[in-house]
Amino acid sequence: MTTRREFLKSSALGAGALAMPAGLFAEPSQGNVPKRFIFIRKSSGIRPAEIALRDFSDKDKALDEKKEPVEVDLDKHELPKWLRGLDAHKEHMTILQGLSAKMSENVHWSFSSVMGCFKSNRNTLSAIKRTTIDFEMAKLFPSPFGHVELSFAGGRTGIVDGYSAPAPQTRNYCYADPDTARRELFKSVLNPEAVNSDNDMLSFLQSKEGLKMSGVRGNERKRQEKHLQSIEAIRERNKKLIKVSGSLAKHLPELAPVHANGGPNASTPEKQAAMTDVLIAALKAGLTNVVTYTIDDLGTPITGLPGNETDRVGIHPLGHDEAFGGVPAWKTREQIRISHVNQINTIIEKLKQVPEGKGTMFDNTMIMYFPENGETHHGVGSEAPFLIMAGSNCNLNMSGRYVRLPFLGNEGHKTLGNWYTTLLNAHGNPIKHYGDLDLEMSRKKFDQLGAIKQFLG
Repeated sequence: MTTRREFLKSSALGAGALAMPAGLFAEPSQGNVPKRFIFIRKSSGIRPAEIALRDFSDKDKALDEKKEPVEVDLDKHELPKWLRGLDAHKEHMTILQGLSAKMSENVHWSFSSVMGCFKSNRNTLSAIKRTTIDFEMAKLFPSPFGHVELSFAGGRTGIVDGYSAPAPQTRNYCYADPDTARRELFKSVLNPEAVNSDNDMLSFLQSKEGLKMSGVRGNERKRQEKHLQSIEAIRERNKKLIKVSGSLAKHLPELAPVHANGGPNASTPEKQAAMTDVLIAALKAGLTNVVTYTIDDLGTPITGLPGNETDRVGIHPLGHDEAFGGVPAWKTREQIRISHVNQINTIIEKLKQVPEGKGTMFDNTMIMYFPENGETHHGVGSEAPFLIMAGSNCNLNMSGRYVRLPFLGNEGHKTLGNWYTTLLNAHGNPIKHYGDLDLEMSRKKFDQLGAIKQFLG
């Protein structure tokens, strides 16, 4: 039986970011098509050499290896093997090297910090310093769910603590398996009676009696009071979801029986494909415009990889170069990245099939794939390579290029905070700088505030 506290945790934890837009579920006008952002977090780093181009000219190769600025057109070069699944979309690709993330947590895990540019203090609630970038982007392009978080971290299932943050000292929730994500996002289609039941519970929790009887005091009570402030928005969302359940039904994803009850027997590629289907369905249905997807962490069990079909691969030992099934660790890490790229390709291909405005849904979508902990298994944050796939209506000028920015400690270097500031500035938030500053840059008195101007407009 679900207690009031459990319900509050699972159903209202991310409520602080909910904003019910006027004309909810209305078809966007041609001039009012929302932008969409998909943040895909991977564990164990992306080594800069793994994402570098193999056929640089001698001059560009020397610059890249010395970590000096370099920029080349991707259409004149061959992609690394693990990225070749995106060959057909090179015009939309940016390989961005040279960003640092030392103001984030590094080594094995970043927890919430890579999304918020602060130190996470090993995932304590009090260390969540600000609203994370994904929730900030969701404020700019409101939707019924505001923001959706998906995760395969630690092999969990159900509704669990997430890594994003709708406000300081507030942890988001996330859907940890495809079946749960489908049931919760499309509950008004699959189980409208449960939505009404949720509204009854929310009504109780919203009352003074509900708060009084919740049995919490001090800081926890204050956090619950913040959550309760958004309950009316959730109730209104639920009512409208039921009213439009007929139109939502056409986007309902179908999942294979293997995914029932958390999918304990589904392989990793099967789980990834199913979660991708749910993600795409939520975007197409207009339930959200921003998704954060922790596609793995060091505790995620990896099964069914091509070349290691019968092994249960551990990402942590892979980071220490342990071989599985006689396959070298570097090759298995590459195969894991290939499986991630397959999901990115599926998202692009399927969104390109959906007309929107004068083009397709992908034209208004940006996908970012990046390491949560820096440049290697024991990341230090001196580099955080990003793979960015951006549609034609992207507000940034960077597609089709390999870009290496000045390295940490050099004039002109850019941090993760500069990148997130660029995203915000380009899409309507004029913030001077997002996130904490880099201490080394501060000691050298280098300017590190603001957006990366070469990517704007």
